[in-house]
Amino acid sequence: MSVPFSDRARRIPAEVGSLLCVGLDPDPERIPRSVGPGASARTLRRFLDGVVGATRPFASAYKFQLASYFSYGADGFDVLEETVRAIGPDRIRILDLKANDIPNTMRLYHDGIFDRFGFDAITVTPWIGWDSLGPFTDDPTHGVYVVAHSSNPGWRALQGRRSSGPPAWIEVLNRVRALARRSHNVGAVVGATYPAAVAEARRHLGDGVPLLVPGVGAQRGALERCVRAGIDRGRRSLLINASRSILYASGGEGWARACAIEAERLNSKIEAARSVATRTARRSAA
Repeated sequence: MSVPFSDRARRIPAEVGSLLCVGLDPDPERIPRSVGPGASARTLRRFLDGVVGATRPFASAYKFQLASYFSYGADGFDVLEETVRAIGPDRIRILDLKANDIPNTMRLYHDGIFDRFGFDAITVTPWIGWDSLGPFTDDPTHGVYVVAHSSNPGWRALQGRRSSGPPAWIEVLNRVRALARRSHNVGAVVGATYPAAVAEARRHLGDGVPLLVPGVGAQRGALERCVRAGIDRGRRSLLINASRSILYASGGEGWARACAIEAERLNSKIEAARSVATRTARRSAA
């Protein structure tokens, strides 16, 4: 019997001892020159291999922003697929695409992303309609992270709109919770730059629903507050993503070691915040 994604989303971070997700979002102009020419696919492969090797002890997940690979053309997509396969199934591999289209197009996304490239999960948006997510929610073995509250300042224009009820992003969370109970593979994305929104998301989602929180690095999200707000009562069901702060921790020699140091630092801060939340919960229950 196939394992539901929600089970893997809890098990893998527990086995690794980490809630850290490393964003593999390479920018050709920022790859250290010591790696090679930034626009070269060979450089891209070497850089990603080095980052993954350096950060693997401290990360339970990797998130790939698809836009980062377009500038390399077909070779970039070859490197993308090779990197996903090389990471393997003992880490959670997420494609950050924020996909949304009519169902027959989403079916093609589903088959290519999961069957051809080997990803475990994808980010999507619901704005065309919830039926558009059917090809993903009908497959409980792969994860679907629905963008509810993004980390950019312009989120209010659409996500914060109200009609007669709560803001749109709260309505998204409520639907995510219902889908998660049915499909056991649906979670939400909420940006770390708004820790109060992370707390609100966990309150609406309840326990066991995966939450992906980007923005703790270069976007200066409140890491400790987001960890305490985002974990469920099992102190899990959360991934904290950092990309640029890890990838470009050093701009020159020693870049792989710098990636490892920054990933270890972030993971230690995440675990410290989780420990504080655990002790607080125990005192409250006593």
